Amino acid sequence: MKANRFWIEIIALCAGVAVGLALAIVGVVVVASGQPPEPPQSAARPAARQQTYAGIVTCSRCLAKHSAEIGATAAGCARVCIRDGAKFSLVDGDQTYILEGDPAALNRVAGQRVRIVGARNGDTITVASVPAGT
Repeated sequence: MKANRFWIEIIALCAGVAVGLALAIVGVVVVASGQPPEPPQSAARPAARQQTYAGIVTCSRCLAKHSAEIGATAAGCARVCIRDGAKFSLVDGDQTYILEGDPAALNRVAGQRVRIVGARNGDTITVASVPAGT
């Protein structure tokens, strides 16, 4: 009986050492490559698909209802609100999206109906381009 227990303990010890060595080797390889290991494909997040979205570029504060009190156009009102901390938005009917992208390009089309190309994630569109003449 004691002989069997001795061999079981030896096998368990060898298995533990083998697992420890395998983890140490993986750690050395990761540190040497400077890159974390790639996640399995099933866990990888799919890339967002580029699409065209149409609507009016405005600000997150006023949306499509700009203040008449400041006496500015829709573009002027949106620019004032953006300068004061609001975010660029795209309003298309009942849908509203926050726009992330080149502020100069978005500022150029503020207050205008445009078609933008970008990838949507929830209620945010990462703008890839604002085609000229939209």
